[in-house]
Amino acid sequence: MSTPINNRYEFVLLFDVKDGNPNGDPDAGNLPRIDPETGNGLVTDVCLKRKVRNYVTLSKGEQPPFEIYVKEKAVLTTQQKKAYDALSAEEKDGATTAEQARAWMCKNFFDIRTFGAVMSLKEFNCGQVRGPVQLGFARSKDRIFTGEHTITRMAVATEAEAVKQKGDNRTMGRKFTIPYGLYEVHGFISAPLAKQTGFSEDDLTLFWDALLNMFDHDRSAARGEMAPQKLIVFKHASELGNAPAQKLFNLVTVAKNCGENPPRAFNDYTVSPIDPQDVPDGVELIEML
Repeated sequence: MSTPINNRYEFVLLFDVKDGNPNGDPDAGNLPRIDPETGNGLVTDVCLKRKVRNYVTLSKGEQPPFEIYVKEKAVLTTQQKKAYDALSAEEKDGATTAEQARAWMCKNFFDIRTFGAVMSLKEFNCGQVRGPVQLGFARSKDRIFTGEHTITRMAVATEAEAVKQKGDNRTMGRKFTIPYGLYEVHGFISAPLAKQTGFSEDDLTLFWDALLNMFDHDRSAARGEMAPQKLIVFKHASELGNAPAQKLFNLVTVAKNCGENPPRAFNDYTVSPIDPQDVPDGVELIEML
């Protein structure tokens, strides 16, 4: 693996969804998540991290050093036991075992050295890891409208249901979508924390690749048309950074250009070009998309 990164980064990802549900809320009947005060749509950081993990699984095949710790049907103690099994009897030294196991987990699991993890379980304790890569919630640029659609299934699950419905096997359900939404999410990458977990230049390249391609491998009836539209990266010349993150995020301006009509495509927005003279000294602007 390559060496840990030496630069701080911030980034802005713009992505959109058309006739879909980008992140349903299980506490609200799987309705699209919204800010109840403004009506703007929300997508959680956990949702986006899940898509990154899934892309890494597809591209790297779950082989060390790109195994995934948090995945569907995973038993976390079983995952952590791998670290203890890998340590020799001489290395297992009471209080230091958890620290050794923590280092092993960071080395072998991509999502741990990227996003961090709480692994201080009673059995096979591997401590805690603060990940260098963090995301906020994605928020839509405008209010979203949730449409409710009745759907019909031409089959039933059991013979008993078929008898009860007297041969009419149609069953009704509900589906929720938004016609269109453009979302913006902010991300942060810490070089000092990367040195603690071993997050490397190769890992960073894979992370950018995941952001640009993760939606192409996450298609479903609810997410048929989700796509990244802009990935703007700010690379600092130093580990600790050369400008406040919020000052950099404020350089990215997105405005609706369709008048009173509701937006229905990315072309209904204008992303203003960033003047290089507005970028603070010691910060490099990189537009990946």
